[in-house]
Amino acid sequence: MLDSLKEAGKHIGHEIGRAWEHLSEGWRELLSRSNNALTHFARSKEEQTQTPALASFPRWSLLAGEVEETEKEVVVRVEVPGMEKEDCRIMIEGNMLNLSGEKHFERETLDSTYHVMERAYGAFQRSIPLPLNVDTDKAEASYKNGVLTVRLPKVGGKSAKSIPVS
Repeated sequence: MLDSLKEAGKHIGHEIGRAWEHLSEGWRELLSRSNNALTHFARSKEEQTQTPALASFPRWSLLAGEVEETEKEVVVRVEVPGMEKEDCRIMIEGNMLNLSGEKHFERETLDSTYHVMERAYGAFQRSIPLPLNVDTDKAEASYKNGVLTVRLPKVGGKSAKSIPVS
């Protein structure tokens, strides 16, 4: 009987170790891949006084994105779920795409209790480095299914040019 308890203890210890290893691996990947995706959401004092529930909501959230380069353009996609396209602002300065906006809190009833609070609300700003110069005059943005897509044509045809020294 004592041997079976020892064996069960070893098995439980092994399974806890495996679970901890998977959890640690997940956090490491999240931190390494999301570098700037973790975004701060600021709330105004007015929002906090009008909606006290917001005080306990998260102030940080992931705005996951990707930057893809094709032969002719750079395509930036950012997940901004729960927002309207009118609440997003895009500005390009040099090789930096700056996305800002505001995610508004909406509540169906005032007499409810939240048990899970993982969504952040408020104003935010996110900067995404671009791999090269783009033609801002021909840039286009669209919004579908909670994903903001910005298409940025490359400047000129070639990304590098050799200059002879005279």
